[in-house]
Amino acid sequence: MLQEYTTPGESITVADDETIFSLLADRLERTGADTVIASRKTGPGSWANITTGEFHHLVREAAKGFMAFGIERGDAVTIFSSTRWEWGVLDFALAAIGAVSVPIYDTDSAAQAQRILNDSNVKLAIADDEERFHRLYTVMDQCPALRRILMLDNNAMGALQGLGASVTDIELNRRIAAGRADDLATIVYTSGSTGAPKGAELTHRNFVSIVKAASLALHEMITDDHPRLLLFLPLAHCFARFIQYASIASDDGVVGYLPDTRSLLPDLRSFQPTYLLGVPRVFEKVYNAASRKAGSGWKGRLFAKAAAAAIAWSRTEQAGERPTAKQVAERAMFETTVYRTVRGALGPRIRYVACGGAPLSLDLAHFFNGIGLPMIQGYGMTETAAPFAATRVTDNVIGTVGQPAPGSSVRIGEGGELQVKGPNVFRGYHNLPAKTAEAFTSDGWLRTGDLATIDDDGRITITGRIKDIIITAGGKNVSPIPLEEEIAKCPIVEHAVVVGDQRPFIGALVTLDPEGLAAWLPTRKLPADMPLEEAAANDEVRAEIQTYVDRANATVSRAESVRKFVVLPVQLTQDNKCLTPSLKVVRPAVNRVFADVIDRDLYAGKR
Repeated sequence: MLQEYTTPGESITVADDETIFSLLADRLERTGADTVIASRKTGPGSWANITTGEFHHLVREAAKGFMAFGIERGDAVTIFSSTRWEWGVLDFALAAIGAVSVPIYDTDSAAQAQRILNDSNVKLAIADDEERFHRLYTVMDQCPALRRILMLDNNAMGALQGLGASVTDIELNRRIAAGRADDLATIVYTSGSTGAPKGAELTHRNFVSIVKAASLALHEMITDDHPRLLLFLPLAHCFARFIQYASIASDDGVVGYLPDTRSLLPDLRSFQPTYLLGVPRVFEKVYNAASRKAGSGWKGRLFAKAAAAAIAWSRTEQAGERPTAKQVAERAMFETTVYRTVRGALGPRIRYVACGGAPLSLDLAHFFNGIGLPMIQGYGMTETAAPFAATRVTDNVIGTVGQPAPGSSVRIGEGGELQVKGPNVFRGYHNLPAKTAEAFTSDGWLRTGDLATIDDDGRITITGRIKDIIITAGGKNVSPIPLEEEIAKCPIVEHAVVVGDQRPFIGALVTLDPEGLAAWLPTRKLPADMPLEEAAANDEVRAEIQTYVDRANATVSRAESVRKFVVLPVQLTQDNKCLTPSLKVVRPAVNRVFADVIDRDLYAGKR
């Protein structure tokens, strides 16, 4: 095992006058007449294509509008919207004129929005619809710097275009030319899984460097052979922002913007992406949907065998071993009966899937790999402009998050903490100098808060989070994530949260997946519409979950095992503060919200 590793990347350079807008301007010079983005029309399955030239024109028109409104270099503007093509236009327009974009998650409350607006001194806000416009409007009086709110559904783009008529091309070009790589591009507020959100200040160099590095390291997915990306992750998240830039920076990549996933399957079939990005929950739902569609009869048994065969095939492949004759025969049969159908559900041209944001089950990664869809896994933070490391198409070792991006370094610091250094590392937290100082070591490495190991080839394996480590009353250190991942494999489980800090034993809180539950209950001759509260107390439901708890316990010592669990009659949501907008579990919030349940149902009378 290594203590430090740097991925060679001498060719990854960012000139001092390069900005995020430069990515679009360079694309325009290469392929101005080709399609660069697509927006879904009113109904599913129908798309409107926009060429690079048209997109560039829209960006310049919006940029002129911002200038006419009085937005100067360094001024903050908020985008409060779902993922849609206008988001991309506004983002590039703000980058062009040296303004600072301050995205707000489309699920954030008015109070959360107010804090962000005031902390970053936002002058102009743009919401997408009436509901989000109203959320901002209700707190406008408490935001002294905020002058106006525009609404995309009420022709905000037209309003900017009209305003911009007074700004000349010469004035705009002068503003564009003044941009520098080290200018502040955006303030992105962390989703708060480990405390109050902090505004990460990211520069143009941060994003341009990681786009160039990723295009080199993952060119098979991002740049080669006419790549097409269907983007439905929230653009307030750096992960989505980065891949939007990478797609637009490629020679002929096309990014489709999908505001919601209610008609995801027909949209996938019609848009025909070649790769998809998602968080683990997205791919869990794809797998569970395929399993439910197969049912519980012979088709269900066939799917289960095919899934097991795919996982075994991938593990054999990863071990560098030759498959047996039986495996080859099974694979040929399952390819025509199962695998082709699962891949086809993601679109007829799908080649890769990529996952980040949270740990992914090893079995799920092996499943996708085994059916012929390499699962690229990455690691990053808001503070690193999203990705910092990723597995490669030609070196996709499941269980690791790959090597650092070209030109970046990792090391194992005190206590086993992963620390990182590279051109995409942020410059600090907005208005929080003390927090910024805490984030870096004395020699300039960013502390990630994650526990990890580095193998002899520089591949990183994340083993847990420092703040997540549970220390029982008996002094046993327990990493909850492996246990939670194993329990969450249960088809009726949505989330598992392991608890037990300073307690006599390890326990767990479990929430139910309504879709999985509705499909599973009839297999036990129980009503599919059983209320969550009733299901949570059902003996057969508990027995099914116990099976997966037992499997989790088989991987650890008795002192680390889950001795007792509670099935909650409610779900973890953003409304109860237990999930971040990027769907990560907020462990402190879970412990706080369900403190009475933990005390009463897990540890009553135990000290």
